[in-house]
Amino acid sequence: MSINICRDNHDPFYRYKMPPIQAKVEGRGNGIKTALLNIADVARALNRPVPYVVKYFGFELGTQTSISVDKDRYLVNGVHEPAKLQDVLDGFINKFVLCGSCKNPETEIIITKSSDLVRDCKACGKRTPMDLRHKLSSFILKNPPESINTGSKKRKAATASANVRGGGVSISDIAQGKTANDAADSSLPATADGEDNDELTRQIHAAASNLEDLEVKDDDWAVDMSQEAIRQRAKELQVDSGAIDAGLTKLDEFGEWILKTDELPSDIELYKKASELDLLNEPKVAAVLAQCLFDEDILNEIVPHAPFFKKIFTSEEFERNFLGGIERFLGLEHKDMIPQLPKILVQLYNNDIVSEEEIMRFGTKSSKKFVPKDVSKKVRRAAKPFITWLENAESDDEESDEE
Repeated sequence: MSINICRDNHDPFYRYKMPPIQAKVEGRGNGIKTALLNIADVARALNRPVPYVVKYFGFELGTQTSISVDKDRYLVNGVHEPAKLQDVLDGFINKFVLCGSCKNPETEIIITKSSDLVRDCKACGKRTPMDLRHKLSSFILKNPPESINTGSKKRKAATASANVRGGGVSISDIAQGKTANDAADSSLPATADGEDNDELTRQIHAAASNLEDLEVKDDDWAVDMSQEAIRQRAKELQVDSGAIDAGLTKLDEFGEWILKTDELPSDIELYKKASELDLLNEPKVAAVLAQCLFDEDILNEIVPHAPFFKKIFTSEEFERNFLGGIERFLGLEHKDMIPQLPKILVQLYNNDIVSEEEIMRFGTKSSKKFVPKDVSKKVRRAAKPFITWLENAESDDEESDEE
């Protein structure tokens, strides 16, 4: 059995449904409580975190709440009949779910730069404000939804003060190689019942740990600049010169030129050589650069080349190939350096060498385009701390200069 999310709409064909609240009274005396048996399913139908719904009940009914995600147990102190809870839920739906314009429940909560709460409607496209005077609004501002959209597509400020919610790992912690266990577990504000934070924390850790395994249909070749691979291609070239793509030959020549010079070429020399070989419009040249310019001191070698990279990386394809080259560099040639990947990504991100979108794509989808699938999983899994920070850090341009 299901009911309309907007109970004022009596259309039997109304497609937005939710299960009715099921509740059970437990205990006796001063310890009597009402268990919300299916509130997780209700919250899922509303596309809102469970803590928001439970805390709303607490605020409206003037009572304490308790959330235990591990046991799937949600309690509201006192005796409350399902019909009464359903009526209270209608208030939550009207204030925090339904679009203020078209009354459609297909909305997402957005926190603006000025810390206002708005409902972004996916049906009519309008954004309608929420009542900031309600206590739940303050709770939402302190505990944004997992998929929070800050209303700005600008990249998040990678500052030491911006912590991962629920993980306690700041961007500076990532740069220093710290994990959540090393950082103080205090990024979420404490609540009165002491248990509501568990839900958000669990969701964050679950999202960070479940990297998507996606087979890439375009299994195009990746440029392998190892000496063995170069010798093998040269051997094949002698056997059948017509079988080797001209672009690949130029990439080989460019890579060999970098590796054979007594001193690493300057950025100007690199640019001139790439132009001479007509590789400035070839995205795969970025993969060659990633494999030939760096060694064990890669963390100190990225920044000096940043202006050159930003000049030559003229599209997303260049950035994608550059990350693929880094993946080969770590996964095939320097496996012991794989744990340094989060620090490398911090450098690429802070210096605007690779966009946030491409870093997110790299860190959340394994691929066999540049390395074997098992190697890709190992390398990209190492990127998790920084990817988690990107997913959860609040965009705050005013704090971008803080250290």
